[in-house]
Amino acid sequence: MSRVWFITGASSGFGRAVAEAAVAAGDVVVGAARRTGALDGFVAAHPKQVQALRLDVTDLAAVRTAVEDVVAWHGRIDVLVNNAGRTHVGAVEETTDAELRSLFDLHVFGPAALVRAVLPHMRQRGSGAIVQMSSLGGQISAPGFGAYSATKFALEGMSEALAAEVRQYGIKVLIVEPGAFRTELFDSGRASVSRDLGVYVRTVGATRRMVTEGDGVQPGDPAKAAALILAALDAQDTPLRLPLGDDAVTGVLGRLEQVRGDVAGWEKRARATGFDGA
Repeated sequence: MSRVWFITGASSGFGRAVAEAAVAAGDVVVGAARRTGALDGFVAAHPKQVQALRLDVTDLAAVRTAVEDVVAWHGRIDVLVNNAGRTHVGAVEETTDAELRSLFDLHVFGPAALVRAVLPHMRQRGSGAIVQMSSLGGQISAPGFGAYSATKFALEGMSEALAAEVRQYGIKVLIVEPGAFRTELFDSGRASVSRDLGVYVRTVGATRRMVTEGDGVQPGDPAKAAALILAALDAQDTPLRLPLGDDAVTGVLGRLEQVRGDVAGWEKRARATGFDGA
């Protein structure tokens, strides 16, 4: 039986790539986006498999309604893909409260609301999958990506707990951590940028240049990434985390070694911080 996918941010980037891969596999896709016009051609090409739904995931009331509508239309949601997002560049000092809260609304509170809305339906059926689109920035941060990484770190922490909570109900959770892929993430019309104070040129300056100059030349192929996401979901032992791209795999493995080195260097003294005799 074909699966029913509910994909946010489906009009472009990874959302669109995953939607196309799901359709190619014979599944049904409800693609959610703030502006659904970009999905018109996709819907027209696959009218029996693709449906567009206007949704801003930061509108929590609309999120609940959207999930209920999809369940009413198709009877179930087999796979939720929390993909809607954007990048942000700015030093921690440069990032305003409003910019930080806006990112958390999009990358954390919106996905959390969608998870809460779909879980009762998945638990009732005893199956389902939740795909959380994180980033290499959910494992490693860098100058200028503090706010962005903060939201992705939060998403991953929540998702790790979620995976342990819902496994008993036959529900999978997959955290996807792409590196540099040729999506619209760095598009000048999509990336948000904090006001440059001029005091972090040596650090954040390189990140600003990378985002400005990197759009359209990233090495990662979204179609290949989408195919691997589907393969991971279909595997008997779906991993909790799936880094995508040579840069992401190298970065995550290097991060693990860095953490191991930090812990090992202070291990003896850190272990000895308990009460004497405890």
